[in-house]
Amino acid sequence: MENTDCYKTLSKPSKEVLFKEKKSKFYGYAYPLESENEVKPLIEKLKKQHHTANHVCYAWQLGINNVRYRANDDGEPNNSAGMPIYGQIQSFEVTNVLVAVARIFGGTKLGVGGLISAYRTAAQMALEASPIVERTEKAHFEIKFGYETMNKVMRIIKQHNLEIVSQKLEMECTIHICVPKSHAQMTQQLFQENHTISITERPG
Repeated sequence: MENTDCYKTLSKPSKEVLFKEKKSKFYGYAYPLESENEVKPLIEKLKKQHHTANHVCYAWQLGINNVRYRANDDGEPNNSAGMPIYGQIQSFEVTNVLVAVARIFGGTKLGVGGLISAYRTAAQMALEASPIVERTEKAHFEIKFGYETMNKVMRIIKQHNLEIVSQKLEMECTIHICVPKSHAQMTQQLFQENHTISITERPG
């Protein structure tokens, strides 16, 4: 298996962490992400939860080889919140993750340096409180074939140690398999050599 398939992410959201600096409170959270669409509802939920918070700043990253990310200062001085949070995502080498920090102002201004340090610390604490796991990026395929071809298909699956996710074995059989992404092309070729077997890539 090639290392490009392996990545670190969170198995579930972190517990809430709290960092205090000159009476300002910084509540930190980390969440596993599947898509960018999940970001907005999570941030809105935090804004409701911390309705007295002056700012809910965050950063997220998605992808393994083609990485996408965003950092948001939510009204704090430019690059004083979102980028320090994103720096911790990079430091922990995690992806498919959102880290957010809600700040409740304590009456004393921290200055840009103080903000950078506080947001960085709250993000670090949230990731330290997160269950980080190593996963393998997988490609999923659906294989369709007639019952009479089953032995051939099963032999290929066994020989190449392919993971069966689900199977429906009737007169017309369907098997859903998954393999490390770097093995996707090779796996397709294994089955395409036989014209009685159809293989199509499918979403996980």
